[in-house]
Amino acid sequence: MTTSTSSNGISRKDYIFSITIIGLFFFIFGFVTWLNGILIPFLRTACELNDFQAYFVTFAFYISYFVMALPSSAVLKKTGFKNGMSLGLFVMAVGALIFIPAALARNYALFLTGLFIEGTGLALLQTASNPYITIIGPRESAAKRISIMGIANKFAGAIAPIILASVILKDSHILDERLAGAADALSRAVILDEMAQRVIMPYIVMAVILVLLGLLLRFAHLPEVDTEAEDEAVGEANLKKTSIWQFPHLLLGVVALFFYVGVEVIAGDTIIRYGQSLNIAMDSAKYYTSLTLVAMILGYLMGIIFIPKYISQGNALKICTILGVIFSLGAILTPDHIVFTMPFIDLVTFKPLDLVLPLTVLFVALLGLANALVWPAMWPLAITGLGRFTKTGSAMLIMAIAGGAILPLVYGKLAVDFSTQTAYWICVPSYLVIMYYAFIGHKAGK
Repeated sequence: MTTSTSSNGISRKDYIFSITIIGLFFFIFGFVTWLNGILIPFLRTACELNDFQAYFVTFAFYISYFVMALPSSAVLKKTGFKNGMSLGLFVMAVGALIFIPAALARNYALFLTGLFIEGTGLALLQTASNPYITIIGPRESAAKRISIMGIANKFAGAIAPIILASVILKDSHILDERLAGAADALSRAVILDEMAQRVIMPYIVMAVILVLLGLLLRFAHLPEVDTEAEDEAVGEANLKKTSIWQFPHLLLGVVALFFYVGVEVIAGDTIIRYGQSLNIAMDSAKYYTSLTLVAMILGYLMGIIFIPKYISQGNALKICTILGVIFSLGAILTPDHIVFTMPFIDLVTFKPLDLVLPLTVLFVALLGLANALVWPAMWPLAITGLGRFTKTGSAMLIMAIAGGAILPLVYGKLAVDFSTQTAYWICVPSYLVIMYYAFIGHKAGK
């Protein structure tokens, strides 16, 4: 009796189990990552910040990828994929627990420290899981597998801000009235302290779940992927390469991914605050990040259906970059007074609701559709042919996630100096850089 195997020599049973486990991790990535969309307006109020200061939430979270990606690669070489992922979960749990003293002291620096440590754990998880999901099956269908992972990621991201908002911003209008009526600084401080402490219980629950998952992973059978064996398939031409810097398609991919992650984070994490700035009540604005991620899920489903049967990974990337420019210009140029109601479903309670939605905000949400297939298509293009440099190349691509630290901060500065709508101009040149990679850059040096 024979057992069917994947192209990597892994049995079909192990292949399906591995895909399921990695899908769970991508769910965790999404849940933790897209909480930032609600944390930004929450901490802006609780810690009395302006827009620029509030976007240090994304800076602290995403800069950890830049700092920790190469060390993560070194850790993975010693621990292997499975143990490295388990360690990443434990590190994330530590970051979540730091929210307890941060909330008790209402100390923004401590909140940022917790976010940085959470990002550190995620960097380790992502450095392991992204090449794993790429290599575990056929290269030509890698974008399809990453799209499946993306659905798990973005569905978690769609429900995360709704769940957190229901706990920490459940009566935001009453809170605003109390703050407006506070007679002195002491009364205001008491109200803000009470508000800040609302995050304690959600983050304790998160820490417990992360620790349990880390322990379960220790005992799970997750096959190791032999990247060294995979190197042999690259061919003799690659044997002449002596440095990672000899792969221009990778280096350009790192640059393009930097700008991509920046615009992805801007689309998901600025949209709630953008809605608030247009005088939209939090009852509607809290769903805006979910709207962006639903658009991304739609894009991932299209990727699963059409790649590679009807459209190549490269052509999907080209289409996405063109849509990114169009939707960015729509968000910037549409008058902010054009507002309509849109039927929507609360993804946690499944109750239908009428979402108050400015058209300019809808264009920001549609960036989710434009962004959906960029990562799944760009990642395989960038690591193709790296051979024995695959792990280092993957770490460099993870470092590019620092775009999510820098570009939203630029957006925040532009929002303070000009307006929250004008600030979206940062997206246009970013998509043009990605477009260059889609049409020309990924062929460099090949």
